[in-house]
Order: sequence, then structure tokens, then C-alpha cells
Amino acid sequence: MESKRFPGKPLAMLGGLPLVVRVIQAAEKSELISELYVATDNDRIAAAVRDHGGNVVMTRPDHPTGTDRVAEALSSLGKCDLVVNIQGDEPLLKSQVIDSVITALDDPEIPMSTACCHMDERQADDPNSVKVVFDHKGLALYFSRSRIPYDRDIGSAKYYRHLGIYGFKREFLMKYPSLRRSPLEIAEGLEQLRALEHGFKIKTVVVDGDYKGIDSQEDLIEAEKHISERER
Repeated sequence: MESKRFPGKPLAMLGGLPLVVRVIQAAEKSELISELYVATDNDRIAAAVRDHGGNVVMTRPDHPTGTDRVAEALSSLGKCDLVVNIQGDEPLLKSQVIDSVITALDDPEIPMSTACCHMDERQADDPNSVKVVFDHKGLALYFSRSRIPYDRDIGSAKYYRHLGIYGFKREFLMKYPSLRRSPLEIAEGLEQLRALEHGFKIKTVVVDGDYKGIDSQEDLIEAEKHISERER
């Protein structure tokens, strides 16, 4: 609710429904998710979710990242093996993206997974679009708000935009809050860097399409057009 770029964002109306409800609807289409909850510290968000039949887990208001919040929410829920954190401003994510992030955790050596998509070079300098580079196995090397990689030979670099979704093995997620916040995490404002800086692998799945999250009023207008066209 206190987003600096878009105050009140979770309850902004998108296609006649609160944004957070639109994200729930997108997640419900996944074939692999068995239970779905909204983790929040805000009573208005909780009420909006419950009004539309959703489940809520109330959490503390002082978490530094969404992953820390999800870890607290998990501690109050029943036993599960895998957890997916779908950020509340990603209403356009398709179920195939969610399921591919879950499937990536089948590898016993992977404690955490995420997704990315190709992005236009012209968007690479936008700090709101997080970039990711990864190795030939799909393991993340780094995430940044800056343009990465540097395109020394103009036209040779490919750019990938990180999507607002994470998959976790339960054991790793419960360990995450105990890891000291890392310098790169703090500098970039990117929670996934804490995992990398502490030596944990993140499997990155490349998906087709462009699933832009809602960071501004302008993004909301674009999403409104997309949903209107899809529902027509």
C-alpha cells in the first residue's frame, strides 16, 4: 500500500476489480498450485481479498522484503514442500509461467527459481525493469536495475527482464530470513541478491511473452487495455 511509485497500488481498480484480486485470478489458473493465499499486513487489502473469496495470511508490517514476509506466512500454514511467491502487481502472468517456475524446483540441487523474458533493448535502461544474466544451465549470475550485460559490440547482447515470481524449496525459504541482508541486495533493492551473495543457486526459466508488472499509473492503463482485449 505504501509503494513510493504508486501509493495504494494493490487496491487500484483493473478491469473492475482490485489489482490484487486480478493477480489471484491469474494464479488460480495454475495446474500445480494446490493452495493460494495473500500475505499482507494491511486490513484493507485483506478485506478486499476476502470479499472476493480469497484466503489471507496476516503478517508483521516490518519485513524488509516480500520473501521475508512469505517465510513468516508459511510458518503459520500447514506443511508443504514447495512455495511460490507471486508478487501482487503481476496480473498478466500466465499459468504456464507459474508452472514452469514450480517445475524448475524438481532439480534436487535448486533451492530457488524464477522466470524472465526477452526485453527490448530500449527498455534496458529503465531501473523499474530488473535485468538478469544467467549461465548456460539457466543459473542466475546477477540481477540489476542497470543495463546488463554491457553491449560492447553494438547489437550482440540480449537482454532479459526478470518477472515478479519466485519458487522456493520450503527448507530454503525458512532459512532465508536468517541470512544477513547483503550489500548488493541493499544497493540494488533486490531481495534475490541475498540468496546469490550467500552462495545459493537460483534457476532462471526463460518464458515466451512479455509480462510487465504494474509499477505506475501508466502501466495500469496498459494492463487495462490488455485485459479488455483478452476478455472481449
